Amino acid sequence: MEYTIENEILKISVETLGAQLSSIYSKKTETEYLWQGDGKYWKGRAYNLFPYVGRFYDGKYSVYGKEYEMDRHGFARGSEFVLREKTENSLTFTISATENTLTEYPFEFIFSVKYLLTDNKLRVLYTVENVGDKAMYFGLGGHPGFNVPFGGGEFEDYFVEFEKECKPIRILANEKGLITSERAEMDLQDGKKIELRHCLFDEDAIIMETECRAVSIKSGNTVNSVKVTFPQMPYLGIWHMPKTDAPYICIEPWLTLPSNDGKVEELETKTNVGICKVGEVYENYFDIQINE
Repeated sequence: MEYTIENEILKISVETLGAQLSSIYSKKTETEYLWQGDGKYWKGRAYNLFPYVGRFYDGKYSVYGKEYEMDRHGFARGSEFVLREKTENSLTFTISATENTLTEYPFEFIFSVKYLLTDNKLRVLYTVENVGDKAMYFGLGGHPGFNVPFGGGEFEDYFVEFEKECKPIRILANEKGLITSERAEMDLQDGKKIELRHCLFDEDAIIMETECRAVSIKSGNTVNSVKVTFPQMPYLGIWHMPKTDAPYICIEPWLTLPSNDGKVEELETKTNVGICKVGEVYENYFDIQINE
């Protein structure tokens, strides 16, 4: 099922499957900014990644002395959420632990995704609540895709621009999508730009650790832009389907990283992992701003 909120500027639609954004539509310019999914490239639109980001080594992880299996990006994206609350400018969706989730993730949890629309900005707020009897370890992130181009021109006319000059560190992954020990400083044009070329993604996502927590998709051919701000998420992925001419990119704010290659990781000792103690509630968010 799909639900919609809107104001005089934007119309936002969200599906209950995965609590996934299905539309970010500008009323002013009659422009659809969100990638609409295409099996030729990527059928998703804006996955919510929980309780893990990316892959586990060999598809497995260990926690509290027991081994479990989990698919890439966790199970939230394939789960049917319940609409918990709808207001004039917000939608809140929730899932909680079930017998099925406990077989791959042994924690009692409530996971909520709230969409809050204010003027030309959409906030995506994640809430993780530990309702079990032991500390809970988790991964978390966003995966929204945006049409490129969205204001005329070609894909190569667009660029991703950090809000200010910075030196993000690229984290190299291997062909399996697992993190390696290799790191490299990103070479940004003018200290803050990544010119978009399809070949950038031939080896999969560009994964970065960055202190600059705001990026925009822009073009010299249009005043329109998409800005994604993620103040509390240290990692950023930029991606489209490798070795294709896909007309979109994903801007992915992450709290955590995929697993390291070479061993089944223990969540308790993983260096980048979310922790929610018994009875605690953890919140994080990112904003999508449409500028025209």
